[in-house]
Amino acid sequence: MKKNNRNIFSSKLSARFRQVPAMAGSGAIASEYVPSRSKLHKKYFPKPHFEKIGGMEDQVREFIAKHCDISNSSTSILRTSISESISQLPGATSSIVNLKRVNDIREINRFFCSVNRQLPEGGTFIGCVETKYLRRQRIFTKFPPVINTIYYVLDFVFKRVFPKLPVTRQFYYWLTNGRNKVMSRTETLGRLYAAGFEVKEKQFIGNNLFFAVTKVKKPLFDRELLYGPIFKMRRHGKNGKIIYVYKMRTMHAYSEFIQHYVYRKNSLAEGGKLKDDFRVSTLGKIFRKYWIDELPMIYNLLRGDLKLVGVRPLSSQYLGLYSEELKQKRIQHKPGLIPPFYVDLPKTIEEIQASEMKYLVAYEKSPVWTDVKYFWMAMYTILVKKARSK
Repeated sequence: MKKNNRNIFSSKLSARFRQVPAMAGSGAIASEYVPSRSKLHKKYFPKPHFEKIGGMEDQVREFIAKHCDISNSSTSILRTSISESISQLPGATSSIVNLKRVNDIREINRFFCSVNRQLPEGGTFIGCVETKYLRRQRIFTKFPPVINTIYYVLDFVFKRVFPKLPVTRQFYYWLTNGRNKVMSRTETLGRLYAAGFEVKEKQFIGNNLFFAVTKVKKPLFDRELLYGPIFKMRRHGKNGKIIYVYKMRTMHAYSEFIQHYVYRKNSLAEGGKLKDDFRVSTLGKIFRKYWIDELPMIYNLLRGDLKLVGVRPLSSQYLGLYSEELKQKRIQHKPGLIPPFYVDLPKTIEEIQASEMKYLVAYEKSPVWTDVKYFWMAMYTILVKKARSK
């Protein structure tokens, strides 16, 4: 295909290839890619089609072969960034492999949702992304010292920050057409889960992270979400009322969609936070350490959603880890800005529940005195013992 038509699905070209006897029984064709055949033999994956993978052709073949049967005509292998290429694939498609990096797809959510709609329940999607850490490694290896740092900072600001801000977003897309974005691992996985997929396996191959996911449900949405520095979290308030708590962003975009995935992989660390949570950004760790991220919650305090001292407002997912007895007692009271955690410093989920139950029982007997006592005890722990959030 001509260079300027690389990203356009051609049903006419696909039909022409299917008429070739040597290709009979092969997978569907779209964009730059040729049909696949059994055993992923090199002659069915000509070198030019893997020239952008960086000499890792064998590893890519093995990863694909592990998750889908390319000898089956229902497997489609592509290199495309356009959603229409997906929607024009044959109806009986059970597996889709796209070797175009996620970084080069302009409307990523729309693209992933197109893949979801094309696959049956349990269907497989394989793709790849250059994560921001792999990108940093590539830049620092490619350029000499000092220059690589300057280049990295400018690249990060223009290709990571600009697409996220409403003021610069349109200018960025006008200039780049959405190609070569800086993508975090968290954002990629979060978008996949929001599009109705579940991760089967991830593998670093060359300078890309390859992923194999399974369709488990319909997409939640197909629009692009904007993530600003301040966001609101859906939480449970008094009497089970849903409230929205404001915080400064400390996690990468789309983090909320992979909370169960991270918990399943890492479980909980001391203090009830998710262990080794890769969703937290470098700047976010600093914000959490000094409670900068919680300053917007003062708005919730003034509005009456929270009181000064009380149990933390929790999400439905986290609340699901609690006992029924504690959940019923929690909803009878307004959550607070300063939790009893900073008095007892519990380390496990069981200890956290015991700490909250002790506070709530005491609060029911003497509300004012309990909150005054817990406030000063928490201040002592924070200011003297230097307790910090992680």
